[in-house]
Amino acid sequence: MNPYQAPLQDMQFLLTQVFDAPSTWEQLPAIAEMLDMDTANAILEEGAKLNRDVMHPLNRSGDEQGVSFVDGKVITPDGFKAAYDTFAQGGWVGLCGDPEFGGMGMPKMLGVLVDEMGYSANNSFTLYSSLTAGAALCIHAHASDELKTTYLPHLYSGIWAGAMDMTEPQAGSDLRNIRTKAVPQEDGSYQITGSKIFITGGDQDLTENVIHLVLAKLPDSNGISLFLVPKITVNADGGLGEANGVTVGSIEHKMGLKASATCVMNFDNARGFLIGEANRGLACMFTMMNYERLAIGIQGLGSAQAAYQMARDYANERIQGTAADASEKRNDPIIVHGDVRRMLLTVNAMTQAGRALAVMTGKQLDLAKYATGDIQQKAAKYVGLLTPVAKAFLTDRGLDATIMSQQVFGGHGYIRETGIEQLVRDTRIAQIYEGTNGIQALDFIGRKVTGDDLHALSLLVDELTAELANFDKVKAADKQAVLSRFDALMQTAHFVNDNKAQHPALLNASAVDFLDAFGYTLYGYFWLAMAQQSHKVEDKNFTATKQYLADFYITKLLHKADYHLAQVNAGDSSIMGMPAELF
Repeated sequence: MNPYQAPLQDMQFLLTQVFDAPSTWEQLPAIAEMLDMDTANAILEEGAKLNRDVMHPLNRSGDEQGVSFVDGKVITPDGFKAAYDTFAQGGWVGLCGDPEFGGMGMPKMLGVLVDEMGYSANNSFTLYSSLTAGAALCIHAHASDELKTTYLPHLYSGIWAGAMDMTEPQAGSDLRNIRTKAVPQEDGSYQITGSKIFITGGDQDLTENVIHLVLAKLPDSNGISLFLVPKITVNADGGLGEANGVTVGSIEHKMGLKASATCVMNFDNARGFLIGEANRGLACMFTMMNYERLAIGIQGLGSAQAAYQMARDYANERIQGTAADASEKRNDPIIVHGDVRRMLLTVNAMTQAGRALAVMTGKQLDLAKYATGDIQQKAAKYVGLLTPVAKAFLTDRGLDATIMSQQVFGGHGYIRETGIEQLVRDTRIAQIYEGTNGIQALDFIGRKVTGDDLHALSLLVDELTAELANFDKVKAADKQAVLSRFDALMQTAHFVNDNKAQHPALLNASAVDFLDAFGYTLYGYFWLAMAQQSHKVEDKNFTATKQYLADFYITKLLHKADYHLAQVNAGDSSIMGMPAELF
């Protein structure tokens, strides 16, 4: 298996040329005082080395060995502890964390690229730090100053880890039915009792402590509150105390991500602390949830990039058959065959556009956090609009990419030695957790699109189409192809918005198709933007590659938006008409 190589040139191109990160950062004093493009490039280069040399070599062995559960303790695969120490000591856990509490304060549009490297190199390993970063973000946004001071420095440093504890056997996506209880104590703390399932990174042997963010109900309350519950109590001086009634009941035996511990967690009168207001726990938890939704979208993106590299290398090395235009009998690498090229071009085109979606979402997160006034308000709307798309579209297309790349390998793709089948298994869960992609699509069309009568969507589409009009390095026909899809998208959005009251099942029945139509149309814009800006790059091969891929996307993939829009416009009657008892 060839070592993973981060696509640094593509990443730097998006930052500098497509999304103009230097100008964005200059307008945000909190970022400008600590970051310029040279520093950003240095961070990307160091991240690439770390993931190539430290994380990726553990990917297959971690999958083969898996996590073990012995005498109530979770043990990660060989090499993970040393690699995690290297990762934490480099400050990578707190890359985007608040410098006041020991974070590095880097912008999210840089952070998403570092996250992609991690997921490309080693999905299981990267999940541990991703949950920690999300927990820290939630604590920073909603916890008391005392809790921030006590917990954030240890989370950002990687000495402690974080976990998100929501799901229970009877309460999956519908959290109203959780049974975990929180009983107030005289000292202001709470006793937490209950069980949670499917807890990623619920325990491990990488860190000294695990800080759980637990959803629970107060006595005589139907509301849900959020509590910080450490595995080991923390003394007043910040040192560790004693076991806190937080134990692992078992670990899940999964299809993939075998080196990532997914735990059943038991809380037996564990001491916890309220985060935010009582009965407002879901609102607080969604700060972490939305962080993880973007992160999991990037998991799909990272897997797609890794799969593409493996399939591309194999296609250039595997000798099988003869080129269609060969004038003499010979053996050729399979890269000459049209179907293999179709698959590689599809994976590459979708992955590069997916990276653009990740960076765009990261940019809007930075503006929503650091900008002011109208810019901040507009960015916050765009974050709400783009986050469910990033989670769902990136993971759906990410699994497509791993399966298509596996197909390039033929029979060799189905055996473990080549490594590509692991990516298929590891990526499959990304469509399910942090809210299934159907739920993401319903959030998108129900809350973010029709929930404000198309205002945010119209704002974004108007902005993108105005930019398209100024592109002078792409074909007029290609611009029109994308513009016509944006027009059709808006017409369909109006159809749904106008009919949602009379057809209450319409939103749910059409949500996935509408999100996919938006994704394919948005990717058309991204490819014309990349083609436009590629002319500024001195590397002519790089420019030519972008032009070829843009042409392929517009010609072969953009029309998928038409199919999904047609599905929405067909309404919900054929989906909802059959009685349930006939299924």
